[in-house]
Amino acid sequence: MGLKETFYLSHGSPMMSIDDSIQARQFFKSWKDNVFVTKPKAILCVSAHYDTTFPTVNVVSGPNGTIYDFYGFPSSMYKLKYPAPGAPALAKSVKEALVRAGFERVEEERGRGLDHGAWVPLMFMYPEADIPVCQLSVQSHLNGTHHYNLGKALAPLKDEGVLIIGSGSATHNLRTLNRNGNSSAIAPWALEFDNWLKDALLQGRYDDVNEYGKKAPHARMAHPSPDHFFPLHVAIGAAGGNPKAKLIHHSWDLGTMSYASYQFTDSSPTHQSQEL
Repeated sequence: MGLKETFYLSHGSPMMSIDDSIQARQFFKSWKDNVFVTKPKAILCVSAHYDTTFPTVNVVSGPNGTIYDFYGFPSSMYKLKYPAPGAPALAKSVKEALVRAGFERVEEERGRGLDHGAWVPLMFMYPEADIPVCQLSVQSHLNGTHHYNLGKALAPLKDEGVLIIGSGSATHNLRTLNRNGNSSAIAPWALEFDNWLKDALLQGRYDDVNEYGKKAPHARMAHPSPDHFFPLHVAIGAAGGNPKAKLIHHSWDLGTMSYASYQFTDSSPTHQSQEL
């Protein structure tokens, strides 16, 4: 069964894996009941923590390994596992779709497991770990339009039952996190950027989002590096047609980290007629 939705999820801190006080954890735990009830055939996750020179897919036969790409956290976090099956057939389809769309060099990384941008949210969304998962990298040295075009090339995969997720963070400036005292006070620059993003997405101003560095207030403060933002552009492009955005979760942590997460649904007349 084909899917028509894509998602951008703010995965926030890896502490979410063990800290039940982080609001977004409840959102991810409610995923199958309240957000997306259809069980996908496979999941393609575009994670901020997979950043390469050229678009790259991980190719895994058997279960995915769990990558602990974080340092200095409680020891219990390094014992967590998310052994979802690899998706080598999906990896092949992703590579073929990108090459067809004109991306001349698409690489394969064999044996690479899932980084925490993938396995931390997925362990709550699909705790059975029974859905094959493939990852696609971002290219942080390129721009939003490049990633939007990556997504456009991947849009047909939804018709095969593939759930396409961009995993990043709506704001991501680790140096500004308020780890002490009153973290309920949101920094004004973070609030302004987050509100701009919400308005731009809900109003369908995707060109502005592609050019966020010029259009958004405090863009460099919100994203000193774009790696956590570019998965959003992939999700928008992969929705296809004229996507309609919906804010599906919003919370804050540590004063400047927005967990805003969005759903994108193809609202073009052609797609709607196919659904009838």
